[in-house]
Amino acid sequence: MPELVRFYAWSDYLCPWCWNASRRLERLADEYEGQIEIVWKAYLLRPVERRGRDVEKFRRYTEGWSGPGADPDAGEFNAWSSGESPPSHSIPAHLVAKAAARVSPEAFRGMHDRLMGAYFTENRDISSLNVLREIWDGQGLPSEAFGVAEDPSIEASVLRDHEEAREFGASGVPAIRRADNDAVIVGAHPEELYRRWIDRSLERGEGLVTI
Repeated sequence: MPELVRFYAWSDYLCPWCWNASRRLERLADEYEGQIEIVWKAYLLRPVERRGRDVEKFRRYTEGWSGPGADPDAGEFNAWSSGESPPSHSIPAHLVAKAAARVSPEAFRGMHDRLMGAYFTENRDISSLNVLREIWDGQGLPSEAFGVAEDPSIEASVLRDHEEAREFGASGVPAIRRADNDAVIVGAHPEELYRRWIDRSLERGEGLVTI
C-alpha cells in the first residue's frame, strides 16, 4: 500500500501569520504531491464569543498586519476599513471549513484560503453566519452541505483539535508537527525550512503513514 509523510498543522483564521504559513505549506504539498500530506487542524485564538468590540482599537491592531504582509510570499493584507464589525470569535470559520472538508479535500482547501482572504484582504466578519454563507456559495459548494456546520460533531472536532494542540505544547499558531514526532514547531517559518524538513523526512523514511 502507498505511504507518504504526514504533517499536522494547526491554524486559526484570525491569525495573520497562519495565512503565510498556509500558503507555503500548500505550495509544498503541490510540489511533493503523493509524497507528503498536510492535515489542517483548528486552533482557537478567540475561543469565546465577544461582541461589541471597539472598532477603532481593532483597526489600529490591524495596522500591524503590515508585518506579515511584508513577507515576499505573503497574502494580501489590508488594515480594517470595513463597515462590518470585527469577528467575535474563532469558532464559526472553523465550523464552515470542516463542513467544506466533508464535501471534499479540494473544497476544504479552497475554503481554507478563501476565509483568510475574506478576513485579511476584504475585511469581512468571518464570524457572521451571513458572511460565511456568502463565502460558501461563492465557492460553488452544495447549498445543503452548509448546514453540516451546525452538526455538534463538527464543533466537537474543532474543540478537540484545539485541545490536542495544547497537549502537544503548542502555545500559539501556526504550529506543525510530523506524524511520528510529538515535537511541535511554532511560527510561520520560511519555505526553505519546511522544505529541508520534508526532504530530510523523505530521505530517512520518517513520519510515514500508510494511506
